[in-house]
Amino acid sequence: MHQVDLRRIDLNLLVALEALLDERNVTRAAHRLGMSQPAASRALGRLRALFSDALLVDGPGGYGLSARAEEVRPLLQRILAGVGEMLAANAFEPSSATGRIRLLMADLQATALAPHLLARLAREAPFLDVDIVAPGTNGFEALEQGAAEAMVALVEDAPAGIQRRGLYDEALVTLMRAQHPALAEPLTLDRFLALEHIVVSVTGVGPAPVDEALARIGRTRRVKLRVPNFLAAVEIAARSDLVMTLPSSLARAAATMGRFISLPPPLDLGRFTMSLAWHARQQDAPRHIWLRRAIVAAAADMASGNTAGE
Repeated sequence: MHQVDLRRIDLNLLVALEALLDERNVTRAAHRLGMSQPAASRALGRLRALFSDALLVDGPGGYGLSARAEEVRPLLQRILAGVGEMLAANAFEPSSATGRIRLLMADLQATALAPHLLARLAREAPFLDVDIVAPGTNGFEALEQGAAEAMVALVEDAPAGIQRRGLYDEALVTLMRAQHPALAEPLTLDRFLALEHIVVSVTGVGPAPVDEALARIGRTRRVKLRVPNFLAAVEIAARSDLVMTLPSSLARAAATMGRFISLPPPLDLGRFTMSLAWHARQQDAPRHIWLRRAIVAAAADMASGNTAGE
């Protein structure tokens, strides 16, 4: 087996390689690494010479990974994770910690939870920054690959290697603008079904929990509009007669805007639990233990109705 002389290699290039393979974009990788775009381009050139491979190749939507890069990537992630764990084995001190935390959270959860988490970080870890990104089609895969540290989501079944704990319980409530004509009478099921509805759906397809509950009793509603995020839904509902049925934590957030009335929906929609999920390799890492506690505490602040920052 060919022996590589590690003394001749700048091991910082491996950190750059991970960013380049994850982002598949030199500019985004440079931003993540805190370096200039030309410096990231030079690092890519050195990596190509080191591996005797293009690593990033042109594709229809930008760069893609070469076969060699696909082969190297999982090994690289394990190596860097191991190095990170080795160097972080000492006690974690949040008040002086720097760097970024990458969390997977849909727009719905981020709107309700993130203000409380940021308020807690401002008190406990003022030099840490946060990236919140949508989980996409497979948030578990991102946790497994180390692309994110934790995920807040509705988790019914988790694959091997994924740890989770309940974070907060949610009920669904119906929201409509404060001057909505339907507020003149009680919101019965028939009147609810006569209204036109807006649904927040990341994928834009599939039934919402309300539609599943209605199907069980042989009823349907008209979903006039689907939108991909909470902000769009709020703005549209505030300027129309469309109504939304959404988690109570979001309804509280919208109610603070002073433009909406929150009502219990006229059918039993049950309750569900939002969970915090992470990979087992992070279980005992001091930094991650602190992060999980901060997220749990932020969720408790949110559930109790405390104003973020109090």
